[in-house]
Amino acid sequence: MNEVAELDVPTQENIRTDLRALFRGAVRVALEVALEDELRAMVGAKKWERQAQRVDSRNGTYLRRLITTMGAIDIEVPRAREGGSAGSAVIGRYRRRSAEIDDTMVSAYVHGASTRDIGHVTETLMGEHVSKSTVSRAAKALGTKVEELRKAPIQGPIPYLFLDATFLDARWAREVENVSALVAYGVGLDGHRQLLAVTIGAEESEASWSDLLTQLNERGLSGVQLVAADAHAGLAKAVRHHLPEAPLQRCCVHLLRNVVGKAPQKLRARLAKAVWQVFLAPSKAEARRRTAELAAGMGRHLPESMACLADGFEAATRFYAFPKAHWHRIRSTNGLERLHGEIKRRTNAVGAFPDRGSVLRLITAVALNVTAIWTDRRYLDMSLLKSKEVIVAEAA
Repeated sequence: MNEVAELDVPTQENIRTDLRALFRGAVRVALEVALEDELRAMVGAKKWERQAQRVDSRNGTYLRRLITTMGAIDIEVPRAREGGSAGSAVIGRYRRRSAEIDDTMVSAYVHGASTRDIGHVTETLMGEHVSKSTVSRAAKALGTKVEELRKAPIQGPIPYLFLDATFLDARWAREVENVSALVAYGVGLDGHRQLLAVTIGAEESEASWSDLLTQLNERGLSGVQLVAADAHAGLAKAVRHHLPEAPLQRCCVHLLRNVVGKAPQKLRARLAKAVWQVFLAPSKAEARRRTAELAAGMGRHLPESMACLADGFEAATRFYAFPKAHWHRIRSTNGLERLHGEIKRRTNAVGAFPDRGSVLRLITAVALNVTAIWTDRRYLDMSLLKSKEVIVAEAA
């Protein structure tokens, strides 16, 4: 009985470990066979074989560690006397990790894991610690996403164009500066949203927005009937210069915040509800009436707030010239709020970036990841949209 009790009963963990070891062995054998075939092609003959077409001779092997999803594997890499070692075609000349590992690290980085966290995860799962610099080098592959987005031609008209910026810290000329991430997306005639551009500027200025709009025009931006953005003066000038025929819709939410910000703290909640009712009016005439009613009531004690609302009223109510079913989507830039939230969440985990290039790579990848779901459902029914000529005539 004692002997039976002392027998080792394999546990699930032991079985899992044995299987991983078995798979690592299988991967090692498969790679070494492939490396042997590569070297044979380099030398022109099999091992110990004498052939007239031999062009080189063997020169032993060396161990090379490769990190895979099964863990670390030590591979015997054969080499030739003149042609160097095999491996460039099979595992890459300088590669120390399988492509799957790099893809996993980059994906984890984009989704919010810090470089330090990724090192801990790889050590736990694969027995090898990956340094922060290694993760950063792997993340440079995101540069292809930046280039693809920057050069992608814009297909078809974009009736609605949305522009907004968010801010984050990056190293610039050896100093950490607050830089602007400028984002543009549009709604095409198919009713789907599409991410159009992400750029980094020294600040949110006319020059930085002008650079972004120049890029969009060069890629084929056309058919813009409305630009939704905040009241940034530089942005407005850039839009007038590059898209002179498109009216600029001031974001109602931004205007609401500006109006409320000029009121005493105890009145802000009440004022916010009243101002928002202005933009929920069924017509522009009714919105104007509600504004006058507000100014004659609570607004008598809030002259600064009422002046702000009056100044921004025309720019914030241009959405009334468009289909009523579109109003709740085009009167603000709230469609970008989730995207900016994800960018902030991700960049806060990094802190200050080492340079602007790393900022652009990460936020572009985050933006593409967040906006990937935009193709799943239609954002607006664009069949309701009238031609640009009709809209201009009605607005006049």
